[in-house]
Formats: sequence, C-alpha cells, structure tokens
Amino acid sequence: MLTLLISDMHLGARPVNDVLRSHMVRAKLMPWLARADRIVLLGDALELRQGPIDAALDAARPFFGELGEVVAGKPVVLVPGNHDHPLLPERPTRQFERVVRPAEGGPLGQMATWLNRSELLLSYPGYRVRDDVYAIHGHYLDCHNTVPTVENMLISVSKRRANLPESGPLSVADYENVVAPLYQMGFKVAQRARNATGTPSKRAWAMLAKTDGKPPGLAARVLGGAVVPSGVAALNRLGFGPFNPEISGPALRRAGIRAMGQVVDRLGIEAEHVIFGHTHRLGPLEGEEPDWASERGIRLHNCGNWVYEPEFLDRSPAASPYWPGGLILVEDSGPPRIERVLMDLRHEDFGPILEASSRVHWPDPRDSEPSPPPP
Repeated sequence: MLTLLISDMHLGARPVNDVLRSHMVRAKLMPWLARADRIVLLGDALELRQGPIDAALDAARPFFGELGEVVAGKPVVLVPGNHDHPLLPERPTRQFERVVRPAEGGPLGQMATWLNRSELLLSYPGYRVRDDVYAIHGHYLDCHNTVPTVENMLISVSKRRANLPESGPLSVADYENVVAPLYQMGFKVAQRARNATGTPSKRAWAMLAKTDGKPPGLAARVLGGAVVPSGVAALNRLGFGPFNPEISGPALRRAGIRAMGQVVDRLGIEAEHVIFGHTHRLGPLEGEEPDWASERGIRLHNCGNWVYEPEFLDRSPAASPYWPGGLILVEDSGPPRIERVLMDLRHEDFGPILEASSRVHWPDPRDSEPSPPPP
C-alpha cells in the first residue's frame, strides 16, 4: 500500500497565499494523489484562524472536489492541526478515529460529500500509517518550543494555568488542556474577521526575516537585536519559557525538532518513524538526518507546506526548506520518502498563479439545483 501525506495547505488563508487554490498547482499535485492507495491530510488543511469558516470552505471546495475525483473511492484521512482544530466535534482526551458520514452535515459532512465515493476518516491527534510509522500534525510541540513567537508565549502562559508537568509522561488530555482554549479563542475571533492579514507571529517574524538579499532594515535590526533578546530575558526571569532569542535558520530547525522529539517521547508514541508538519519546514533534507530524531531514537520527518511565504524563502527553491509543495510517501516497507512537487516554479510564477486561482464551482449534491459556474 502506498500512503501519501501532505500537511499545512491552509486553504482559505488571508492574504491569499494558499497555493492549492490554483488549478495549475492542483494539476501538479493530483497525479501524485492518484497514484496513492490512501491519502492523509496531516493538519491545517483549512485556515480557520484568519477568517470565517464559510469562506475557508469555499476556498477548499475545488481541492476536495478534484481530490474526490482522482482518488476514486480510496480512503482519505483527515488529522486536524492547530489552524483547523475547530473541526473536532469536542475536546479529545485520547487517540480516536471515526468515519465521517456526508449526512451528518456541518463542515466535516460537507467535506465528506465533496469526496464523493471516498471514505473520510477523522483521526486525532494522529494516525497509524504503518506498524512502525505514526503521523501527527505536531502542534503539541509548541508546548516545548523555545522560539519566542507570540503563540508560544501564549501557550507558555496556558501551560502554567493548566499545571503541565515539566517532565514525565503526558497524555492527549494534558496537551489539549493547554492548547484547546487558545485555539477556541482564535477561532471565535476569526468568525468576526473581515480583513485579516495573518497572525501576529507571522507578521513579526516576516519583518525579522525579510531581507530580499540585502542587509536587514533598521526596524528588523532593532527588533532582532534589542527588543527580542530583552523581551525574552524578561519572560525567562518571570518563569515563562525558557525561550531562546536566537532566530537563525539552524536555531529554528533545532528548536522545532527538539520540541517534536519531546512530544513523541512524552506521549509514549511507539514507532520507528514519526511524520509531522506544523513548522512548515520540510525535512530531513540531505545531510540533516542525524539531527532528526527524538531522544529515544525515533526518526522524525516533516511534510513541509503548501503556502507561499516569500519572506522565509531563499531565491533558489532547492535551497529553501520552506518552499511550498512538499509531501511524504510511505510504502509497505522502508523509511518515509520526501518528494517536492513544485520545484519547477520560481518566485515570479506565484503572483500570476495566485491571482488566477481557480473559480471552478463544484455542485453540492445537497443543493436544490446546481449553481452555474461564474462568468
């Protein structure tokens, strides 16, 4: 059996940088999906923290409609992440799986309807792909991440309120007690949003990271050289964190891997390989393999992302682990394998691609009569 895993599509993102809105980009992905015997959408398939849920579903409908055509009755597994956590009907306390029926209505029922003959399986917080391979979105890693993003700082506060132990085993319920209230609050705010421009963390990190091949501007130098270290030091003195003010690429990679390793070990996940997403950082890439493991020696693999964020990208796609278009293939044996679907695209391609995003209307069988396609 061939299983294909993709993560962090963020369909419905504001501003529009979710590249799978584009029919041209979907056309590059769909042949890969058609080859697979099972599809796993490993978290953040929908963007539910930047705008109303109906808008996200409208943006997602072409993708799910085409997916339903190409998979032709093969199973599709949906593992919610932090940005589509509200798809869960209630706060989970342990690993669970259930089949989603189109007749149940709501967002999940709509997605099941769009998939036509394919069974939609809701699985959380992860999914057992193979006896030795487990897949999880990875948002629990924010409970251990030392990168001082706004979200990690909020989670640090929530950890104190939830009395999350600093060491020892943790359960799904333990992690949910920390993160779920924040996700619920973010979702409620988004339902009233009209002109969202992304999360505060993304905007701040974009300012820090954006150079366009030139030295950072004054604002980035001030924020990166003074405000962040002093703010981090103050947070650490108050008992939050510990956070690390270093924001280099290698430091971010190490922090994410270290935090994910803690999740794997403290949840007691039994596997040889664990696949995750969340950080948008594809890997391990060539030469990085020794770094990508938990303390127990479980090998870690990241699916990458399907959003175009030029502030975090090098000029060369091959040099950019955050370049969109990553996926992971798992066969009956052997380690998970990374593929990069959009390596033939360049920066200058994405503007026209996103401006010409597909306007295909996929008739819903529950509609009284199909709407005509837009002119």
